[in-house]
Amino acid sequence: MTSVAKRGPAKRLWREIWRNRCIYSFVIPGVIFYFIFRIYPLYFMQIAFRDFRVTRPLQKCAWAGFKYFQELFTSVGFRTALVNTLAINFYKLIFCFPAPILMALLLNELKFSAFKRVTQTILYLPHFVSWVIISSILLNFTSVYGGMFNQIRALMGLKPYTFLAQKSLFRSILVLSDLWKETGYGAIIYLAALLSIDPQLYEAAEIDGANRFQRMWHISLAGIKETIVVMLILRVGSMMSGGFSQVYSLMNSQVMSVGDTLDTFVYRMGISNNRFSYASAAGIFNAVVAAILLFSTDRFAKRIGERGLF
Repeated sequence: MTSVAKRGPAKRLWREIWRNRCIYSFVIPGVIFYFIFRIYPLYFMQIAFRDFRVTRPLQKCAWAGFKYFQELFTSVGFRTALVNTLAINFYKLIFCFPAPILMALLLNELKFSAFKRVTQTILYLPHFVSWVIISSILLNFTSVYGGMFNQIRALMGLKPYTFLAQKSLFRSILVLSDLWKETGYGAIIYLAALLSIDPQLYEAAEIDGANRFQRMWHISLAGIKETIVVMLILRVGSMMSGGFSQVYSLMNSQVMSVGDTLDTFVYRMGISNNRFSYASAAGIFNAVVAAILLFSTDRFAKRIGERGLF
């Protein structure tokens, strides 16, 4: 009797899946993708704890324990990459995170729908341009020989200036280029959240004498507060990611000390220097710290009364 009762829910579940097999079939590609590229690679995390060699099967590589983690934490290059990653992402958090919110609020205030659609399209386009192309554009603009910026300096009687080779400017260039590329696309989420606000709230506030700024502050911004909190949690959770494509495309040997991030450090150690175990240890450290930041920020958001992510 008990076994029949246990089989009952399972049969109903499979019957329900079979009845809606066309809908569930859309989930299969996503499940396969995550299994191949997210779950299966977890097996190879043990590379960080072994003396891995490409010429040997993984199970035949000698066990090294925490040898590579100890080497990692005493490495000057790793500490430099860690500081650079946190610094660059902190600047991006301060300047790049509020920008899509502000842009969404401003776009929401546009009354002419045709102009609004054209503006949104223009602002979204940079997101679909790869960092390789953007870095080429910046290199051409800042080139000592024929670059637009240096031509302007020449007209002003100034000497040529190597912008991308200046340590004092490199982080600012990273932040500004990321701001230009991703602000428009990042505003999509906030624009979608703004559409869920009841228009009658704006009408009531206008009748009560609230000006446009007050309506934006007390209705628009308050209406998307939960979305802002969720996006902030995700942004803090990605603080350990330095934006590999952007940094790798723009970085050169002159600015390595201020531009080398954990992502480029892992790539250089693992691929360029063939130190796979060492690079895997750095990658695991990166993932663990990112998870701690994510869950800590979520916990803090809940403690101050916000909804949080989990």
